[in-house]
Amino acid sequence: MAKSIGILTAGGDSPGLNAAIRAVGKTATDSFGMQVIGFRDGFRGLVENRTVRLDETALSGILTVGGTLLGTSRDKPHRMPMGDKVLDMTDAIVDTYQKHHLDVLVCLGGGGTHKNAFRLLQKGLNIITLPKTIDNDLAMTDSTIGFDTALGIATEAIDRLHSTAHSHHRIVVVGVMGHNAGWLALGAGIAGGANVILIPEIPYDIKKVADAIRQRLRSGKSFSIVAVAEGALPKEEARATQAAVEAKEKAKTKEEKKKVKAQLDKLKTQQTDNTLNFSKQLENLTGLESRVTILGHLQRGGTPSAIDRLLATQLGTTCTALIDEENYGVMTALRGKHVEPVRLEEVVGKRKTVPLDHPWIETALKVGISLGN
Repeated sequence: MAKSIGILTAGGDSPGLNAAIRAVGKTATDSFGMQVIGFRDGFRGLVENRTVRLDETALSGILTVGGTLLGTSRDKPHRMPMGDKVLDMTDAIVDTYQKHHLDVLVCLGGGGTHKNAFRLLQKGLNIITLPKTIDNDLAMTDSTIGFDTALGIATEAIDRLHSTAHSHHRIVVVGVMGHNAGWLALGAGIAGGANVILIPEIPYDIKKVADAIRQRLRSGKSFSIVAVAEGALPKEEARATQAAVEAKEKAKTKEEKKKVKAQLDKLKTQQTDNTLNFSKQLENLTGLESRVTILGHLQRGGTPSAIDRLLATQLGTTCTALIDEENYGVMTALRGKHVEPVRLEEVVGKRKTVPLDHPWIETALKVGISLGN
């Protein structure tokens, strides 16, 4: 009998999701005679059995469209808000899977989605995942769907801010997404000609940042662009956060875990205010006006780049071939020029951060970019 595929998108939206859905759907129906059912709004759609048939009509014209036609959410199967309660809805998901006689569930998402997909795998469902996140922080894959588009958007934003910074003799601090990985800020900073780039992997000293800007002033350059990844921290806060994370890992009792979580939440709140405080501190240390531009969700939106369309299509077609082979429990990963299956247990719970010996870091330093250390 023809196989039946369920597919969903979860977590934050990313350019290229529709291209991936299209690739899975068209390959499944045209090459293998399979049926494809989409579930709306991530794992919640599985719980509530909200579906859409992904036939030729539904898949037509979506290659270039940003976002996801299926919708998305950050709901977790094992901790899902239902009315005024938070419930474990894993069994309801298993029931929906069985009701539709699915042979496999395809999950497109980032780190959180992969954890949730792995839980369903452990419940006995056949699972395949596709790596999607503008942060590019998923382990075991060279790149993720959405990263290249976001990189281009962030680079263009930095390009445009140069003229304002130059005209007004200002420091412009650009807040770039990336969660706790510096790929987006580092890549866009280098490509956009930022003068300082701060990333989570390299805790910074604001005095060193100010020194770099003052050095530019002495050489006749009266403006500076500072690209700041959202997870970048000064050295003191980085040490405090690392200590809290280690304490969380060691905590055994419920009370200990609650106390450490409160400490981490407080640190995260402080980090949210970091960019504005950082800008004011730079003004005081350099004597230059400083302005902040937070790129935010602009980086997620719009038409996917050619590279993201190619990646999404390559990952999606490989995914369907793996389904035909009944090779489940894997993520389709870009490794060099090829897409290969990687066991989910090798991906879950890991984060791909920028290695300190990465060529991009070496490149940044060689062209005189300060990394704040």
